[in-house]
Amino acid sequence: MKRSLEMGSQSIGRLLWEFSLPAVIGMLLYSLYNIVDRIFVGRGVGSIGIAAITVAFPIMIILLAIYVFIGIGSTALISLRLGEQKYEEAEKVAGNGTLMLIILPLLISGIYFLFAERILILFGASPTVLPYALDFTHIIILGSVFGSLGFGMNNFIRAEGNPRFAMMTQVIGALLNAVLNYIFIFKLGLGIKGSALATVCGQLFSTIWVLSYFLSGRSMMKIRLKNLKPQMSILIGIMSIGFAPFAMQIASSAQQVILNNTLMIYGGDKALSAVGIIMSIATLLFMPVIGVSQGAQPLIGYNYGAGQYERVKETLKKAVISGTYIVLAGFLLIHIWPEEIVGLFSKGDVELTQITTHGLLIFLVMLPVIAFQILCSNYFQAVGKPVQSTILSLSRQVLLFIPLLLILPRFWGMNGVWLTAPISDGIAVLLTAALIFAEMRGLPTTSSTTNKIRADQ
Repeated sequence: MKRSLEMGSQSIGRLLWEFSLPAVIGMLLYSLYNIVDRIFVGRGVGSIGIAAITVAFPIMIILLAIYVFIGIGSTALISLRLGEQKYEEAEKVAGNGTLMLIILPLLISGIYFLFAERILILFGASPTVLPYALDFTHIIILGSVFGSLGFGMNNFIRAEGNPRFAMMTQVIGALLNAVLNYIFIFKLGLGIKGSALATVCGQLFSTIWVLSYFLSGRSMMKIRLKNLKPQMSILIGIMSIGFAPFAMQIASSAQQVILNNTLMIYGGDKALSAVGIIMSIATLLFMPVIGVSQGAQPLIGYNYGAGQYERVKETLKKAVISGTYIVLAGFLLIHIWPEEIVGLFSKGDVELTQITTHGLLIFLVMLPVIAFQILCSNYFQAVGKPVQSTILSLSRQVLLFIPLLLILPRFWGMNGVWLTAPISDGIAVLLTAALIFAEMRGLPTTSSTTNKIRADQ
C-alpha cells in the first residue's frame, strides 16, 4: 500500500525512471521473442521460414490483442482504483481479468483449429510457404493460454508498483526462448517447429513466474477464488478501457494480412520475407516506447484518479521526451548500418538484403515522431477515455494505412507499399497533436486540497 501511495507523492522524474526502465528492458526482451525466432529461422531454415512466420504473424497479433484487451484494460482500471484507495475493488478487477485471460485464448484456439489451413492461405501463404506456416502456428496456438496469463498478469504486478519483478518475468521468458531456439533448431534439428516450441516454453515459464508472485504472498493484491466470478460491471469497465489497444492490435492484424497479400502480388515470397524482417526491426524500436508507456500508465492513472492533474501533465511530458530519445537513437542506427542490421536475418542472401534495406529506409522514415503518437494515445487509455484512445490507435493502422496500402501500390508498385507507413504516420501524428493539446488545456491547473491530502496519507 505504501508503494502504491508513493505514485502520488514522489518525484515524477524518479518514478518514471523507476517504473519505465524495467518496462523498457522488459519490452526489449519481450520483442526478442519475435526477433530471435526470425533470426534463428532465417539462419537455420532460410527465407522460406521467415515468410512462414510472417504469414503466421497476424494470428500472433490477434493473440496479443486478447492479452492487451484484458491485461492492459485491467491494469488501467486497477491503477485508477488504487489511486482512489479502493483496494478491494482493485482485487476484484484482477480476479475478473485473470478469468478472461484464460477463457478468450481458448476460444481463439478453437476457431483456429477448425479453419487453420484456410486461415493461413487467406493470410498470404503460398503453396510453398503453407506447410511451414502450419507447423509453426499449430504450436503457437496450443501455448496461447500461457502467453495470455504471462503477459496479462504481469501488467497487474506493474500496476501495484513492482516494475522490477515485472521486468524479470520478461527477462526470464526472452532468455529462455533464445537459448531453446538455438538448441531446438541447430542441435535437435526441429526446424521451424523448434522455434515455435521455444516460444511456448518461454511463455510457460513466464506464467509460472507470475503465478508464483501472486501465490507466494509477495503481492499487495491477491488473486482470490471469489473474485474469479464474473461481474458484468467490472468486465464492461475492463473491456471499455482495453478496447482501444485491442482494436489497434486487431487493426494491426488486418493490416498485416492485407500487406502480406499485396506483397505476394508485387514481390512474391522474397518480399514477404523482407517485410517480416522489417517488422522485426520495427518491433525492436517500438517496444521500448511501449515500455515507457507501461511505466507511465500507472503514474498517470493513479494521479488522475487522485485529482493531481499537474503530476499527470508532467508524467506525459517526460514520457514523450524519453520515448522520442529512444526512437531517435534507433532511427540513427538503421541509417548508419542498414545492411548490417538486415544481414542478421538474411544470412548472405543478397537479393533479400537489397529488397529489405530499401524498404526499411522508406518504411520507417517517420520514426522520430512515432513516440509522441503512441504515448499520447496511451494517455487516453490510462485515464479511462477509450473513445479518444481508439480513434488515435486506429488512425495509423486502419483509417489511414489500409486505404493507402490498397491505393499506392497500384501506381508505384513495391515503393507504393513502403510509402504507406510514413504517410499514414505523419497524418496520425497531426491528429494526435490536436486531440492531446485540447485535452491538456481542459485539465484543471491545480489539484484539489482534499485529493492532495489523501494522496499524501
